[in-house]
Amino acid sequence: MRRYLPDSSQQTTPPVVIGIAGCSGSGKTTLALELAREFRGTHFPLDHYYRDLRHLAFDQRCKEDFDHPNTLESQLIAAHVAELAAGRGIDRPVYDFATHTRIHHQTEHILPGPMVLVDGIFALHYDALLPLYNLRVYVDAPDDLCYQRRLARDVRERGRTPQSVAAQYASTVRPMAEMFVRPSAKYADIIVDGSKSLDWSVEQVISQLVQQNLMSRINPTLG
Repeated sequence: MRRYLPDSSQQTTPPVVIGIAGCSGSGKTTLALELAREFRGTHFPLDHYYRDLRHLAFDQRCKEDFDHPNTLESQLIAAHVAELAAGRGIDRPVYDFATHTRIHHQTEHILPGPMVLVDGIFALHYDALLPLYNLRVYVDAPDDLCYQRRLARDVRERGRTPQSVAAQYASTVRPMAEMFVRPSAKYADIIVDGSKSLDWSVEQVISQLVQQNLMSRINPTLG
């Protein structure tokens, strides 16, 4: 079991939990990682929670619609975010994107930092997650830009071919985004432009945290 400890694991106040949603390739993960870096926070990507498909033949796994909200174990996600929000650690599954399976008997022990960044296309979709957030952020970006970013990531990090990425984007990614992801923007406290400067997006989030009197929970010297 691998162990990740944020620098601020000894904080005594509950963390500030921020949900960051947006279409695949919108820039939501880049924003979440930058906020985690600046505030010694815990990055919580939903991608770890895809359901284990080892009961299916590999060719069948590849045909699954991984852009539908049912492919993620939403109840476990909500339970783990609730634990982190309460200041307690969780044992997060480890997922292998190349085989579409969870790695058996292996977890990552995650402790909350002063900020927990819940990052995923469905971060604002699941009803059970919405009450757990102190701030809800939606990252918007043009579809063409989202596709180019998704293509680069899946080829570089997930062992995909450009042809398979293009086919999946047309058949499931774009339709599911229109059906489930973009509508979730209505639950956001703030919408940032994922095609603009990352620094500006970070500043917008910080401004919202200040307005909601949350900065003192993240860092008392910034309250």
